[in-house]
Amino acid sequence: MGTAASAPPAAPETALVPAGRFRMGSDRGRPNEAPAHDVWVDAFRLALRPVTRAEYQIFLDATARPPPRSWDDERFADPEQPAVAVSWFDAVACCEWLSAKLGADYRLPTEAEREKAARGGMEDREYPWGDGLPDWMDPRYRGDDVERPDRVGQDPPNGYGLHNMGDLVHEWCSDWYDAGYYAVSPERNPAGPASGQRRASRGGSWRHAVKVTRCAHRSAILPDRQLTDYGFRVALGVD
Repeated sequence: MGTAASAPPAAPETALVPAGRFRMGSDRGRPNEAPAHDVWVDAFRLALRPVTRAEYQIFLDATARPPPRSWDDERFADPEQPAVAVSWFDAVACCEWLSAKLGADYRLPTEAEREKAARGGMEDREYPWGDGLPDWMDPRYRGDDVERPDRVGQDPPNGYGLHNMGDLVHEWCSDWYDAGYYAVSPERNPAGPASGQRRASRGGSWRHAVKVTRCAHRSAILPDRQLTDYGFRVALGVD
């Protein structure tokens, strides 16, 4: 995407997540992460970073779509912060607009794609960067005194070159959410249940007491909610 409100969108910078099988979920985490199971995911591309406020502003200006609530809150006004308080419907609309402008099929990632990407090719890692809290992480992430998300891309990239896969904001996924879905999930390209009430999300939250999440951690809220610790990043299929 672009960097100014009047600029046309530029193609998001993405990384290839190769096709292959990985171990999804965890038998040592929360009940909704079990059972751990093998999943095949086709190759796809994922944006290196969450959509920023500057990038989302281009979409708002081009479409006259109402801005998210809290858009005028100075805590979230930095152009390089992730765009926050974006509902699931807003995120999908942005993907559709970007697809029409750039002639490609941009979309939200599935839960399976998002977890595979977070692991960065290392199945046994607990977090996108490895195990435990890393030395590079700002000490603020270990307490409750954080009042805003940092700028995107301030962390070292994971094995696929992706940033912020476990911190900053929860990121919308395309799937409906079901806590027991893993027990019936297909082995190839699972896309979530056919219906539901909440949409799935992945990644960390600046609002939580623990600011980062494990690769297997799952979350979900109603798709019309506009929360300031929710954002998104785009995915792109590979022919």
